[in-house]
Amino acid sequence: MYHRMLVPLDGSELAEVVFLYAKELAGRLDIDVTLLHVASPSGKNLNPMQQAYITRAAETVKRLAWEIQQEIGISQAAEAVKVKGVLVEGYPPEEILKYAEANDIDLILMAARGHSGLKRWTIGSVASKVLSASKIPVWLVRADHTPDEPYDTWPGLSLLVPLDGSELAESVIPHVERLAKQKAVDNLEVVLIRVSETPTIPSYYGPELSGVTLNWGEFMQQEEVRRKKAAIDYLEKIERQFKEKNIRVRSEVIEGKATDELINYANKNPHSMIIIASHGRSGFSRLVYGSVAATLLNNVTCPILMVKPKNKE
Repeated sequence: MYHRMLVPLDGSELAEVVFLYAKELAGRLDIDVTLLHVASPSGKNLNPMQQAYITRAAETVKRLAWEIQQEIGISQAAEAVKVKGVLVEGYPPEEILKYAEANDIDLILMAARGHSGLKRWTIGSVASKVLSASKIPVWLVRADHTPDEPYDTWPGLSLLVPLDGSELAESVIPHVERLAKQKAVDNLEVVLIRVSETPTIPSYYGPELSGVTLNWGEFMQQEEVRRKKAAIDYLEKIERQFKEKNIRVRSEVIEGKATDELINYANKNPHSMIIIASHGRSGFSRLVYGSVAATLLNNVTCPILMVKPKNKE
């Protein structure tokens, strides 16, 4: 699934927090990496310095990935993974997307809140434009809240997977399975989450409730029980898919407002990563890009992998 990863850099130290994840993913999943720096056409006199920067960055990531592969016992005759630095000119979001499409990139890994001199790396700028237009998964890392230690040393690593029961939301499952198969990460656990939202009280009893003999309070209680049971049954079915592939997994049903509960859960479990479809449906109808991306990114500190499902015609 993942063969080539694109890592955009803007030259700032904050944007370079992605190195921590780039070396881990490259080494453990054997992914080739391209570090991309987009230079301004008006600053051609800086190109030699920028080329030297991106070349050094590529050498650093390559060395770190190789060290990881040596530590976990992956023996290869030549080099661990291919890592190169590329300098292009133009408008950053456009050049990032253009390069990804032209070079069959499978995954974009980028800092989402770094602050260079021009403050280009904010969710409202480069990252948001790439996320909204990208056809491939985008892994967003909070540049201002990235731990210093590699995630294989975390006391626990949870892949948080919000599901709403729709096929579109379930399109993240192959990505979760691939990440769960990382070599030599023994502390990894997949956590399936479904939010059971409390039904709202209607302003009037419509025809659909004409046969309800209970008072509204009793009906609400029964409806909550029914929804929670349906959510549990659904997650147990998805759990079995992971267990059949020997992936450590558990599931949780939480009640409340979907986005709020996801934020609370993620912040209470700091050693985690969120993997979510960017266009959920049904219960997560609000979890579309422009809502979930900005809301989660601005309120959680863990990395977020956004997968844009392919709509069925």
